[in-house]
Amino acid sequence: MRATPLAARAHILAAVVCATLCALPALRPGAGIAWTTVGLLMALYLACELPGRCRFLGSSVPISAGSFFPLLLAAAFLLPPAAAALVAIPGSLVGRVEHAPATARRIWRAAQLSLTVWAASCVHGLLGGGATLGGPGPERLPDFPYALLPACAAALAFSLVLTALDGSILATAERLPLRHAWSGLLPRSLGPHLVHGLAGLMMAVLWRSSYGPVSALFVLLPMYISCWIFSQYHREHAAHRATIRALVQAVDIKDTYTRGHSERVGRASALIARELGMAEDRLEVLRFAGILHDVGKLCVPTRVLRKDGPLTPEERRVIELHPEYGHEIVRGIGFLGEARAAILHHHERLDGSGYPYGLSGREIPEFARVVAVADAFDAMTSTRSYRRGRPVPAAVEELKRCAGTQFDPQMVRALARGLDRHGWSTASTAVTADETVPVPGVGGGAGTGAVRRPVRPRSSDGLEPAAGRAVPGDGLDVTGGRAVATDGSGVASGAQSSVDRTR
Repeated sequence: MRATPLAARAHILAAVVCATLCALPALRPGAGIAWTTVGLLMALYLACELPGRCRFLGSSVPISAGSFFPLLLAAAFLLPPAAAALVAIPGSLVGRVEHAPATARRIWRAAQLSLTVWAASCVHGLLGGGATLGGPGPERLPDFPYALLPACAAALAFSLVLTALDGSILATAERLPLRHAWSGLLPRSLGPHLVHGLAGLMMAVLWRSSYGPVSALFVLLPMYISCWIFSQYHREHAAHRATIRALVQAVDIKDTYTRGHSERVGRASALIARELGMAEDRLEVLRFAGILHDVGKLCVPTRVLRKDGPLTPEERRVIELHPEYGHEIVRGIGFLGEARAAILHHHERLDGSGYPYGLSGREIPEFARVVAVADAFDAMTSTRSYRRGRPVPAAVEELKRCAGTQFDPQMVRALARGLDRHGWSTASTAVTADETVPVPGVGGGAGTGAVRRPVRPRSSDGLEPAAGRAVPGDGLDVTGGRAVATDGSGVASGAQSSVDRTR
């Protein structure tokens, strides 16, 4: 508890006091509590949580939040509020927690669930839910479909109280603004909690039936199996993200000019995908494509990526192989799906002058056309050590000018709509590396601010490249001995457009 911030400790203490006050009426003489039911539900919840503490079973059991909420909701349906508040306490106090401080987390969890179940039981009782559950014998059948109304209302109250308490502890323990702490919690949890409510209703009806409490255990088994499958899916998804993160970190370490570029291209690609109305599963794969579009640079010699001065034709040909290298690296990663084609073709151009295969128009995969626009947009708006980033409106205008020849106009329009709707964080576009250097006029009024920017590579004599000297990726594309100024993404800064093969 000592590692817990003072405000969080006070908040936990307040929750414990409230939970105690809610449960006290059940302990008064003559309260008429069905202690057998309370004890059985307590024991069941405790038995569900204990395997998470087992050394041999802990990594394979579903211990994620919500795994056994149907059991708690069944308690809210079967018991008066004060008694229902007691059911979650033993299991919460012994359950496994992933992060320190374990004691504070267990105490908070017990108080939080007690208050949540108490609120759900109050709502269920106010709507007469207890009478709808039926009882032993054919003359006391459950009152369906009306029984669904108090059950769903109780599940809604359960979700509201639980997410409110989750947000409050985030705000006090991690010092987040309340708006950010609660952002998105309820929409993500409401659907699952309604499903938990229906499962809890089924368990409560069976519990009250002539078959007795043992029959309710048959609900727990499929519920447990479904929770296990769900937890396995999340573990697999976490492994996918870890794979992506490792590859991106390797690219960022090797090519310090564009550190952070991959994540921003992934974010811009997802922005375009949402405007196009892509399904959520495809959107996630497209985001992976944006993040990994330059993974082939791992196979490009570092001396070429960081070279001072213009590239030779041979070095440029090596750079132009990075999409094929990237495709080879990710070809065996099955979950990437369409992202593999985007990694291979994101430097193709609509007019057929791109690389590696010179595809044109609709021959270029949809994901590749999206990533090409996102890549160029971030390259233009990012501040590099050798130039300042362009303003977002100027970058969008340049993309529109090159739409139809280099970029797909549909993707450019989608990006423009997404930027108008959601904006683009300057913090995420100005940061490309780890060193902080002063930049005049950035970061506050007319003074000087600090922007995290990469160190400009020095030449072999230890001096910085002279003014006007081309640095690989700085937007000087040498074509036939003539330098054409571009923004490092193949977008010309003047009236003439030329593809820069280095980015």
